[in-house]
Amino acid sequence: MRLALISDIHGNHVALEAVLSAISPQNISQVICLGDVASTGPQPCEVIKRLRELGCPVVMGNMDAWLLQPELKAQPDLRRQRWQEIDMWCARQLSSADRAYLSSFQSGIVYPLPNGKTLVCYHGSPRSYNERILPTTSEEELEQALAGAQGTLMVGGHTHVQMFRRFRDLLVFNPGSVGLAMDRVSPLSDIRQPAFAEYALVECDKASLQVELHRIAFDLQAFIQAMHASGMPHAAWWASHWHEA
Repeated sequence: MRLALISDIHGNHVALEAVLSAISPQNISQVICLGDVASTGPQPCEVIKRLRELGCPVVMGNMDAWLLQPELKAQPDLRRQRWQEIDMWCARQLSSADRAYLSSFQSGIVYPLPNGKTLVCYHGSPRSYNERILPTTSEEELEQALAGAQGTLMVGGHTHVQMFRRFRDLLVFNPGSVGLAMDRVSPLSDIRQPAFAEYALVECDKASLQVELHRIAFDLQAFIQAMHASGMPHAAWWASHWHEA
């Protein structure tokens, strides 16, 4: 059995297609999406349409829930304020069918693997789509976040940071972000937006279990062109933050 895990597409259909093209020859038995599919990018409806065509199970992300019930809040800086305005634009693009599709997303997915193993899928953590599990999360905090979850592999998105770590008898990992990867550099408060898409592959049979984290480049110029053509607010500003992978 070979699975593909994708997460945090964020309205970037160009990056999604790059990932789907990369995995198409991989004999994938199932694609699973970990949420946050349509916010913050210029192509929310295109992403939703493509996911519906795939028919893959999708976990509810915090921004999926926000798009269904947008709530404007005061933001601490200009970057976050502009993101919120882009997200509100994304919410306004959605049709009633798009909203119904987002409403169908699951709070979590438990996917059976061969030989009695189980893959537990969530967005932030099994208990909250807002919780962040990072490579630096303490074991005490991680134990609380995963409490009650029964599985062999634990996978979530939300942080836009790829991760693979061992915790007791569990393997905990994050495939990263398809459409909004965040390349943190020193100092860690600095974040770059590189044009690469991240995902993970899981291969499991009776004798072995393998997790691979992948990163591939996507067509940045096509993505920037989509920003300018979409009518989204702050397109030139947002485009200026991206660079070639």
